[in-house]
Amino acid sequence: MDFREAFKKERIHIYIVTILGILAAAYLIDAVRTWHIYSLISVAVAAVLAAALALIVRRHRKKGVTVSECELAEEQWRALFDRYARRSVNWLLIAFLLVFGIVLSLISLGVNSKKEEMMTALLSRELSLIVVAFFLTKNLLVSRWLNRQHVFEKRPEFKKEFRRVLIVATVYCILAGALFFGFEKVFVLNISAFVIGALVVWIIVYNFTRINRFTYEKKRHNRAVIAVILLVALVAGGYAFLSRDVWLTQPYINATPNIYEGESRISYDDGTGIYTVTKAGDDLRILQLTDIHLGGGVLSYDKDLKALKAVFALLEETKPDLVIVTGDLTYPVGLSSFSFNNTAPVQQFAAFMRNTGVPWAFTYGNHDTESYAATSETGLDALYRSLSYKTSKTLLYPYVQPDVWGRNNQLIEIRNSDGSLNQGLFLIDSNAYTGEGLNKYDYIHDDQVEWYRENVLRMKEEAGRTVPSLAFFHIPLQQYKTAYELYQAGDPSVTYNFGFKKEGTACSEYPSSFFDVARELGSTTGVFCGHCHVNTISLTYEGIRLTYGMSIDYLVYPGIARENEQRGGTLITVHEDGTSDIEQVPLGSVLTEKE
Repeated sequence: MDFREAFKKERIHIYIVTILGILAAAYLIDAVRTWHIYSLISVAVAAVLAAALALIVRRHRKKGVTVSECELAEEQWRALFDRYARRSVNWLLIAFLLVFGIVLSLISLGVNSKKEEMMTALLSRELSLIVVAFFLTKNLLVSRWLNRQHVFEKRPEFKKEFRRVLIVATVYCILAGALFFGFEKVFVLNISAFVIGALVVWIIVYNFTRINRFTYEKKRHNRAVIAVILLVALVAGGYAFLSRDVWLTQPYINATPNIYEGESRISYDDGTGIYTVTKAGDDLRILQLTDIHLGGGVLSYDKDLKALKAVFALLEETKPDLVIVTGDLTYPVGLSSFSFNNTAPVQQFAAFMRNTGVPWAFTYGNHDTESYAATSETGLDALYRSLSYKTSKTLLYPYVQPDVWGRNNQLIEIRNSDGSLNQGLFLIDSNAYTGEGLNKYDYIHDDQVEWYRENVLRMKEEAGRTVPSLAFFHIPLQQYKTAYELYQAGDPSVTYNFGFKKEGTACSEYPSSFFDVARELGSTTGVFCGHCHVNTISLTYEGIRLTYGMSIDYLVYPGIARENEQRGGTLITVHEDGTSDIEQVPLGSVLTEKE
């Protein structure tokens, strides 16, 4: 038979056999993994695929396709041998890399008591495993067929080298896996980036040093290809390194004492997702913090520590009943924080607040769920739920959230000791980016405003009067800019309360209907935002007080760690009649008093 025709038929046969075999194995594993009555369907499918595979193999053997050696020159036989020998070894190395990564992930989840997530992690790599298994099996079978058609002097060397790679890679994965487990278990330090990076480097070096030892033609390495491989390895390894958990601030967090002196009662409604804070006395003290910007990386360690110490000093000074963080708790931006990890800072701050005993809630900021951060919005939401009130007794994160735009919108009801409604605290997601360009900020959408309206009217109906409310979000409304321009123009309709403005108003280009609806309803007396780190001004415009919170940021703005005038918190004291007093608490004055 003509070689080209025979080779084409053989490859088609190998493709079909490989696909059927891998699919049969996948269905069988799936049936064993989630065994129930419906698993019988998977078993049946696997059996049908296996039967088809056996039939095709039997029929193919009977035909016995062979070719005459004289149809190809020796150089052509050698070129085919080299091609599939190299592919076989390289796909073996890729398979080891993939399986090793999965094993490390499973070890980490197992060590951290997240066994229910182990199968999810395995399933997320199922397609990758199938693809790699297909190419590895296909190339090995083609190489095997070629060796049946022709005698290759290099075959013993190839088999020996294949076994050597198999043994070396297996030994490395076992030793590195044990080392990874030790660090994860004892030091709570994830070194996956290092051990996977070392394996990647070995694979690259192997391709440049040993791949030619079992082939006829010595492959010349293209410099451009080498550069691309190194660049991809650098980017992938760098991202893995910057995405790992780093807990350098943990000793300080562990030493943080409980300082909560409040006696308010907190309850949660599983049906509505609303937390209720019932005051023990006449007043309730709320401390707004904003733009804490924990990096959670190696380079941000000293600034993260300063940020946590600043927060503790403010908590100790103000003795709040509740803390509300108006966004950008984290900063997973690698160049500044040396980290893309946005879960470690969340866990650190949650542990810190749990140790202080002070209840807290928050709104998302634009940096908390950056697109390049290690954890998505969904993953971060799941993390916050796991850290919320039923677990920590401090974080007031709703397990049930309204079906409106945004990552989290919630209402916290403040009630007097007799149970009457005192205040509604609306924590609204101002969202992050519109996706229409760099730093094109989003806004509070209409369905969020409608959710706000419905709850204001619901509280009014329950109380028989308009219940006062306050609103908290991250990105300022356009009215912040309008009010400041009128204030600068000397317009008497704007009242200055306190603070300064040292940067522009980084609001969305899109108008939100929130302010107009708030003015119409007459409930919300004050709104509080962050985002602009060196703006602390508070103005009253059209009956609503617009306040920038003092920021904590030591990390993001260049040189801001050396400035202190803008750093602090905003204390809101809610009285029994629903009125509120608002005052700034500069960190500098707090530290001076302590000295």
